[in-house]
Amino acid sequence: MAKQIKSGAGWRLGWSTEPIPFQGLVGTDDWAIELTAAELEDFCRLALQLSQTMEQMQTELMDEERLSCEAESDRLWMEVEGFPQAYRLRLILLSGRRAEGEWPEAVIPALLQAIQTLKVF
Repeated sequence: MAKQIKSGAGWRLGWSTEPIPFQGLVGTDDWAIELTAAELEDFCRLALQLSQTMEQMQTELMDEERLSCEAESDRLWMEVEGFPQAYRLRLILLSGRRAEGEWPEAVIPALLQAIQTLKVF
C-alpha cells in the first residue's frame, strides 16, 4: 500500500492506495476533508480545469476586473474567485457527508502544482 501526503504553507493533499472508503485528503493547516478516490479525482480534474479557465480569461479582462468561475460533478462543486493571476478556490461536497472548504489565493499555485504530481486521475 502506498500513501502520499503533500503539504505546504496553507494546504494539504493526500492519497492512499489502501482499499478503504476514503483514499484522498484535501485541506489546509486548520481543516481537512477525507475524500473517496472518485471525489479526489474530480477535485483534481476540476481544480485544473478552473485554473486553465482563469488563465485563458486573463487576456479578456481589464487588470482590475475580478472573475468567478464554477465547475461541478455529481460529487462536488468548485469555484474560483478573484483575478486570473490570484484567486481563491472553494469546494463543496455534494454527496454523502457534506463538507465545505476554501483555500486563499496565496496557496493556489503550490496546491495546483501538487495536484499535477499526485497522479490519481
